[in-house]
Amino acid sequence: MRIVMIGSGYVGLVSGACFADFGHDVVCVDKDETKIAKLRAGGVPIYEPGLEQLVARNVAAGRLSFTTELTGPVGEADVVFIGVGTPSRRGDGHADLSYVYDAAREIGAALKDFTVVVTKSTVPVGTGDEVERIIREVNPTAEFAVASNPEFLREGAAIEDFKRPDRIVVGIEDERARGPMEEVYRPLFLNRSPVLFTARRTSELIKYAANAFLAMKITFINEIADLCEKVGADVKDVSRGIGLDNRIGSKFLHAGPGYGGSCFPKDTLALVKTAQDHEAPIRLIETTVAVNDTRKRAMARKVIAALGGEVRGKSIALLGLTFKPNTDDMRDSPALSIVQVLEDAGAIVRAYDPEGMDAARELMPDIVYTDSAYAAAEGACAVVIATEWDAFRALDLKRLKGIMAQPVMVDLRNVYHPEAVEAAGFTYRGVGRPGHSMPVSQGGASPAEAAAG
Repeated sequence: MRIVMIGSGYVGLVSGACFADFGHDVVCVDKDETKIAKLRAGGVPIYEPGLEQLVARNVAAGRLSFTTELTGPVGEADVVFIGVGTPSRRGDGHADLSYVYDAAREIGAALKDFTVVVTKSTVPVGTGDEVERIIREVNPTAEFAVASNPEFLREGAAIEDFKRPDRIVVGIEDERARGPMEEVYRPLFLNRSPVLFTARRTSELIKYAANAFLAMKITFINEIADLCEKVGADVKDVSRGIGLDNRIGSKFLHAGPGYGGSCFPKDTLALVKTAQDHEAPIRLIETTVAVNDTRKRAMARKVIAALGGEVRGKSIALLGLTFKPNTDDMRDSPALSIVQVLEDAGAIVRAYDPEGMDAARELMPDIVYTDSAYAAAEGACAVVIATEWDAFRALDLKRLKGIMAQPVMVDLRNVYHPEAVEAAGFTYRGVGRPGHSMPVSQGGASPAEAAAG
């Protein structure tokens, strides 16, 4: 199949490289000349495990290429995917579809023979109808069909998700689109990946409903975590206890500082706005959005409380800046809100992240960036684990304690066992876990050290 991917960002580049790896002939198109130049030079503009090697392999095989010119490739394509960004629109929270519609106009002008045009971007219900109208307006004689094919990729595991998906959802209104879409995904039929063909509007809603449900699940366990702290229960055991029920499942039941990233924040908000516009408000998701927004700042207050309520002039080590591990994505990361509150309270934030510091510097220019977790902790009154990178899972606690001004750990991802951290002489604070120790005194001694002294 001859495939064109409009947009070489996260969705477009991962999808295009994977389609090429299936054996298709793929051209990725992007107006960003810097991005295309980097891809042609063998680099990739985003961090995703395995992506650089996947791109290089398929470029070398002649199946994957990059260009800023749309007209020629689209005119020769069997299937054209629209994989451009749909960020939240400023002012009202709706998805900004301007990039999608611009792409539709350019595609319409370039079409020659029958082509399937597919929205891969996450778009609100009815977007496919508008894409079809725009193409028809631009090119009334064009032979084409518009389909919806939402992506379900997790950052940090996107290649695996694409090649071994839970399901493939395709929304069509024109049966002529079915054959080409089956051919595009034929390599996955060998893995018995479920393919669900639906109406186009149904397909568009499936994506939003899925992300909203997962976001709600995260927010639910975060609120349960708050209750656990009040009643002396452990949220990790609660999560395991309810997750073993196969009607609930164990995934997305990890308490933490709230969800972020490129999908959940904008998709939940877009769904809320769409539902309101159609006079079918979704109160559960409205609450999910509100609770998650306030939670991130609450995590900073947890850090302040662990230091006795005063952090002015104190150095705090923040380990992890990206919204999750194995990505360099800073979009709506909890770290952004945490840093803002700590700086407002007068703290000096020293930070380290294995992949996200270049992106973070543009958003948080005033914090101190270091080259390791231990460098961040040098002289700090607390170390805060904000992202559960593997590099932070087995820190040398003895070494850490020796270089810190006060031995306090605030584990916002519940990476560590409280008993082990406290045995090393730290005051430990997790999320939704029983209080094992009280906040440190202004003198810096932990309860264990005070009892021993």
